[in-house]
Amino acid sequence: QVQLVESGGGLVQPGGSLRLSCAASGSIFSISTMGWYRQAPGKQRDLVATITSGGSTNYADSVKGRFTISRDNAKNTVYLQMNSLKPEDTAVYYCNAPEVYIHYSGSIQADYDYWGQGTQVTVSS
Repeated sequence: QVQLVESGGGLVQPGGSLRLSCAASGSIFSISTMGWYRQAPGKQRDLVATITSGGSTNYADSVKGRFTISRDNAKNTVYLQMNSLKPEDTAVYYCNAPEVYIHYSGSIQADYDYWGQGTQVTVSS
């Protein structure tokens, strides 16, 4: 019903910047919270940042002051601006939409826990 597609990953030197995008498509009426998670090799998937439809944000302590999450509700797209990147930021970054309201059979219903396919971010000199 809904697809999340990330883009913008790549290789960057320490101290550099990248901007990730995640576009949601499908029979979407609205999306409440959207977020970014990351998973480094051999580690669990961890929260990076979230943003509500009203623009309230939450960040992991490790990225506060360096990363900024934003969204365009009209485009069902969430962004992650990453500055001052460090080698420890290297991971696969995943977009998440835990609750999506979709058009279904003439009504609106909630659907849950959508994930993108992930985009690799590598920070290395």
